[in-house]
Formats: sequence, structure tokens, C-alpha cells
Amino acid sequence: MNFIQELQWRGMIHDIMPGTEKQIEKELTAAYVGIDPTADSLHIGHLVGVMMLKHFQKAGHKPIALIGGATGMIGDPSGKSQERNLLDEQTLRHNQNSLQKQLAKFLDFESDKPNKAILVNNYDWMKSFSFLEFIRDVGKHITVNYMMSKDSVKKRLGENTKQGLSFTEFTYQLVQGYDFLYLYKNHNCKLQMGGSDQWGNITTGTELVRRKEAGEAFALTCPLITKADGSKFGKTESGNVWLDPERTSPYTFYQFWVNVSDEDAAKYIKIFTMLGQEEVNSLVTEHAEAPHLRLLQKRLAQEITCMVHGEDEYNLAREATQILFGKGTTESLASLPKQTFLAVFDGVPRFSVSRQNLAEGIPILDLLALETSIFSSKGEARKMIQGGGVSINKSKIESFEIAINDSYLLNNTYILIQRGKKNNYIIEVE
Repeated sequence: MNFIQELQWRGMIHDIMPGTEKQIEKELTAAYVGIDPTADSLHIGHLVGVMMLKHFQKAGHKPIALIGGATGMIGDPSGKSQERNLLDEQTLRHNQNSLQKQLAKFLDFESDKPNKAILVNNYDWMKSFSFLEFIRDVGKHITVNYMMSKDSVKKRLGENTKQGLSFTEFTYQLVQGYDFLYLYKNHNCKLQMGGSDQWGNITTGTELVRRKEAGEAFALTCPLITKADGSKFGKTESGNVWLDPERTSPYTFYQFWVNVSDEDAAKYIKIFTMLGQEEVNSLVTEHAEAPHLRLLQKRLAQEITCMVHGEDEYNLAREATQILFGKGTTESLASLPKQTFLAVFDGVPRFSVSRQNLAEGIPILDLLALETSIFSSKGEARKMIQGGGVSINKSKIESFEIAINDSYLLNNTYILIQRGKKNNYIIEVE
């Protein structure tokens, strides 16, 4: 199966310029995807473009990841209702280094193969470009009429007449078009890929290559990913789902994929994993026979969590899920890193006790009813302990006469109290 066929069955092609498939079949071809550098981490919204590059390299071609350092200083009007914040060079360089480390989990930058991936930053060739040089060497080749015809420009002008569109943003497509021209001349890059909202910017690049170099350049876009309910993909109540484990814990990342709908899981498993068509079809069929087992979601979550965070973090996330649903042990709870522990019990009521008091030992009934308000009275706590309904760190409390000290601490900070089967409480030591 060639690259285009691979993307087609995965539902990853929205628009494709005539001649693209012929070019790819003819020779080893270089293609690039632009990545916004406004943060020091990718989020899952970037993954469609990254997966396109991954499939491209797998098919024997050369992927180029372009960090939009210069364009990040301007702001792309495509799909935006307002200008973005502009970045300084130091921030851009930090973000670039962080993004490359994440991209290396998907693309081969290190081998000596002719199709090894490269990472470039358009700030490197734009920073010394004077305004006069730019309007002479680039601007004169693209007419205002052509630029005004782009949907991204027309939409922005039509829907926001008060704020309008700044000249800076209006010229964005020329800067992105020049990227394509630069990569065409310096890296023999003949294809740009991106989201469907980028079609106008990408075709400005192909037009610039045609007019300035009399060369052939091509464009391919993928659909913008949405959820079955029409809401924006990759957003949660707390914001983006990031690839950086400090921003989004591997457990939370895993949970995002495990909790997608059946319809979305059937779509996402094609887009965000490298599983073949036969295996995906088999999984979809198997899932349909017993949807309550969530086989599709679990496999999707496994594949993508392993790809982004590695197998150890995947196993930890899966174990943490077991803990959340009551199947964990004291040992498995104690093995959770602090970040994962907090992610698992996010939103659980918390109480604070002093480290000094805990070091001396606090009678269990005092801890549950006086130091905290997990129970309204010591009598209520005693009764529930006698009925076997209270656990500390997943171990049932057998006696109401014990004292709790710092030997019970998880991550030297927390104690998990469970009241009945479903009520969890965190005691935090300060």
C-alpha cells in the first residue's frame, strides 16, 4: 500500500493537489509539516500532522518538521478570531528544543538513511530578511487579488469587521509561502502537508514555487479532527491534552483515550496508531460484539500512550486505573508517582494534618472525626470500622484502637481513606 492509499483508508485526506501521488511514486520525495512553537510541548491536536510525517517516512520518503519560529512571531489568521501572542527568540529556541525531543518519538532523526527526518526553524532564514528584500523577492510574485481570495482572509474580514485583519496577519501566507520556496530550493522539498484550514496558505507556497522557480510543488491536507458530538477534539475541561508529562500526566493522557466514544474510537484508532487495516477492522468487529468491554478504546489508549510515554508509563497508567475502580492493592498504590496519584484522585475531598501530630501518632477515630470531617462523629467512625467499611491506603482497618503515624504516608505526603466502596478522601500532611 502506498502513502496516499495508506492515508485514504485511515480517513486522513481532505484535499490533494493533482499530481501529488504521481510525484511520490516517481522518486524519494521530501515533505514538510509546519508546527506552531507557541508552547514547549506538542498537544494531541498536533498529532495528525505528526502521524502524516510518520507514515510518509515509513513509506520511504523524507519528512521535514518545520518549527514556525518566524510565523509564530506573526500569527496565522486561519481559523483564528484574534491575533496570538508574539514570542521572543529565547522562548522560541527553548520551545524548539523541547518539541524536537517529542518529535523524535515518532520520527527517525538519527539514522544515516537518505530519508531521515530533519527539523528546521523558519526563523533561521527569515530573521535576516529585510522588508525591502522581502517585498521585492517575494511580494511582487503574488497579487493582492490572489491573497484576498483565500478563505482564511475572507472569513476573518467578513466575521470581524470591527477588529479587522492586520497587515501583519494578512502577509502571513506570503511568509509561509516563502517557507515552501526556501525548502524547495534548499532541501528539494516538493510537498507540504497540513490541516484543511491550511489549504490556502499551502497553495500560496506552491504558486510561489511555480512563479519564481518554474517548479512543481504539491499540497495535501487532512480533515480537521472533531469529536462525534461536534465539540473540539483534544480539549478537556482543564484545557489541552499535552504530550509533556509535566503538563498532562501519562495517566490523564491514557484516560483521555480510554474515555472517547465508540464512534470516535473507531475513527481515532486509524488516525493515531500504526495498526494495519486488517487488525483495525478485526478490532472494530470484536468491539461491536461486546461494546461494554471497551476493547477499541483500551487498544487505542495502549498504542498511543506507549508511543508517547513508553510501555512503563502505560503499565503504570493502567494500574492506576485499576486502583481508581477499586481493584488496586496497598503495594500498587504506594508505587504510584506523586503526579499520577494526584491525577487518579483529582477532585477527591482533601484534609490537612500537621506532620508533627502525625509523627506522634493520631488515634484513628480522632483522625477520621476530629482532625478531619470524614465522619461526623467518633461513634459513627467506630461503627463503620467495626462493619469493615473503612480502608487506609487500600487496606481494611481491623481495629478502631490503632494510631496512624507517618509510616502510613504515600509519597511522604498523603494518606488515602476510603469510606465504603465509593467515597475517597485524601489526607495531606503539611
